[in-house]
Amino acid sequence: MNTPTYTKVDSALSPPKKDFRFLLMAIVAGLGGLLFGYDSGVVAGVLLFLRGTFHLSASMLGLFVAIALGAAAVGAAFAGVLSDTFGRRPVLIITAIMFILGALLAALSESVAMLFIGRIAEGAAIGVSSVLTPLYLAEIAATHWRGAIVTINQFYITFGIFLSYLVDYALSGTTGGWRWMLGLGAVPGVILLTGMLVLPESPRWLAGHNLLEKARVALRFLRGSLDVQAELDHLHKDVVEDGRRAAPWVRLLQKDVRKPLIIGVGLAIFQQITGINAVIYFAPTIFQDAGLSSASVSILATVGVGAVNVIMTLVSMRLMDSVGRRKLLLWGLCGMLTTLIIIGLGFTLNLHGTLSYLVVFMVAAFVGFFAIGLGPVFWLLISEIFPLAIRGRGASIATIANWVSNMIVSGIFLDLLLTIGRSSTFFLYAGMTVLAILFTLWVVPETKGVSLEDIESHIDTL
Repeated sequence: MNTPTYTKVDSALSPPKKDFRFLLMAIVAGLGGLLFGYDSGVVAGVLLFLRGTFHLSASMLGLFVAIALGAAAVGAAFAGVLSDTFGRRPVLIITAIMFILGALLAALSESVAMLFIGRIAEGAAIGVSSVLTPLYLAEIAATHWRGAIVTINQFYITFGIFLSYLVDYALSGTTGGWRWMLGLGAVPGVILLTGMLVLPESPRWLAGHNLLEKARVALRFLRGSLDVQAELDHLHKDVVEDGRRAAPWVRLLQKDVRKPLIIGVGLAIFQQITGINAVIYFAPTIFQDAGLSSASVSILATVGVGAVNVIMTLVSMRLMDSVGRRKLLLWGLCGMLTTLIIIGLGFTLNLHGTLSYLVVFMVAAFVGFFAIGLGPVFWLLISEIFPLAIRGRGASIATIANWVSNMIVSGIFLDLLLTIGRSSTFFLYAGMTVLAILFTLWVVPETKGVSLEDIESHIDTL
């Protein structure tokens, strides 16, 4: 049997000079990720104060986290349809407005109902943004800039989490500080709104709706003094061909899509059921249970965890194209497994005093191993493994599975702690990590250096 040959990506091409347009797109990319990251992380500090303010039970605190994640899943499900119909730019503008209003409503709430309505608005906006921001940026960026834009978006998610932890710590001793924690989320929303008012509609969307003159104007803004006629002609041709290749939803059930769908949905679920967002959302609560003295000290320890998340994401970005996706994924999962077992043992032994910092260190290590493997590799693989004709819809299904899993895991975390105990909860996550390792060994391919066309043609042999 002949061994298939794969096309390597040529990284020797020189990118065009970056100007203010590149910086503007990079800022917008960062803000889309920043909304996601900030909202994910700020909840960790807010939860410490809501119990006393609104007298919420553990189940209600879990619902406070989960309701935004459920709304995000709904937002992600409708993002593609809305943007295909009305355009990328107007939907992103409405998304920014929704996030601003949701953040302010939650911050100013005087009742549990107002608080939850604000969280629903924020969650829906984040769900739309998580799907649509990378799509919009991929469509407006020149070919040589696309990788940098996507990389910046991934980095800013972790930076948003880190920034939210700093805000939580700075406001932890302030009366009503939780309101400021939530309300400050409106700031990146305002900047995102401003950026989207400056940037044009996606030229690809305009060309796809036969608005070629508007597509030309958009390209002229995005490319500066460069001649855009050749790109416009090529764009129009690609849009026409994509329309001919467009496949119905039932295409996702066909045999050649089965493995990519299993990989995408499987990794989406494992990314959550191994415990990462339970740790991100509830890190200060975990540290208080481990014996740290106060809310401020617990949040300060969480800031350190956020810094590890950012640093190890940068390390992963550096290694992704040299070490490979699958190897980083396995390294990260093995590290996660080790740290989860040690955290479980730490709670079993009921560590106190100086030894309680072992739990803090292991939580930081757990997040670090996630940041070099399962965190970034999942998002990268779902953009690579699906056939072109259903790539967007396949990635959307994996994203929805991710949000729903996030909602379930985060929603039941505090109840798990109360029902089966702290140590058993982390041993349960360790068991899920073992399954994730086996899944990776059996199913997940290596796509480093393989062209998208060859991945599509030879996914079963990779």
